[in-house]
Amino acid sequence: MEDVDDLRNAADSALMGAVAAADEAAMGELHRRYGPPVYGLALRIIGEAAMAEEVLQDVFVRLWRQPERFDPTRGELRAFLLREARSRGIDQVRANEARLRREDRSHRGEVARDGDDIERQVWELIRSEKVKEAMAALLPGERQAITMAYFEGHTYREVANLLGEPEGTIKSRIRLGMKKLADALDRAGLGVRS
Repeated sequence: MEDVDDLRNAADSALMGAVAAADEAAMGELHRRYGPPVYGLALRIIGEAAMAEEVLQDVFVRLWRQPERFDPTRGELRAFLLREARSRGIDQVRANEARLRREDRSHRGEVARDGDDIERQVWELIRSEKVKEAMAALLPGERQAITMAYFEGHTYREVANLLGEPEGTIKSRIRLGMKKLADALDRAGLGVRS
C-alpha cells in the first residue's frame, strides 16, 4: 500500500494484512485512525499524560509485533485496541499504586520490621497458584467465559456477542465455572466460602 489515499480508504482488515507483512505505512495509518481514542482512554484511566503515552506506544508495538492477536471474527479492530488500552491502563495504575505503597512502607520502615508481610506474600502466591490450577481444570467454554468476564472486564452480554453464544448460555457457563472454582479452592483450604 503506497498511496496515501489508498491507505486512508483501506479497510481495517486490509491494513492488518499489510501490517502482518511488515508494512510500516499501513501501521502508520492504523495509528492515525486509532491512536487518539487509545490515548484518550488511557489518559482517562491513568490521569497522567506520560503514562498514557506509554500505554499508547505499548498497544501499537504489540499490534506491530503480534498482529495475529487480533481476531476479526471476535470484533472490530477499534474495540480490540481499546480493550488492550484499558487493560494496559489498569495495569499501569495498579503497578503505580503498588510502587507507591512499597515506597510508603519503605519510608516508614515497615518492610524491614514486618515478618507478617513475607508470610502474606507467600500466602498470596500460594492462592494465586491454586486459582490458576482451578482455572485450568475448568471446561474450555467455562474458562473462556470467566476469563473474558472477570479478567478482561466484559459484561455477560459482550462475552455472548464476542463468542456468538446466547447470553443465557454464557451466564450458565460462568455460574457453573465459578461454582467449580469455589469448590476447588475450598478443597485447597483457601476458605473462599464463609
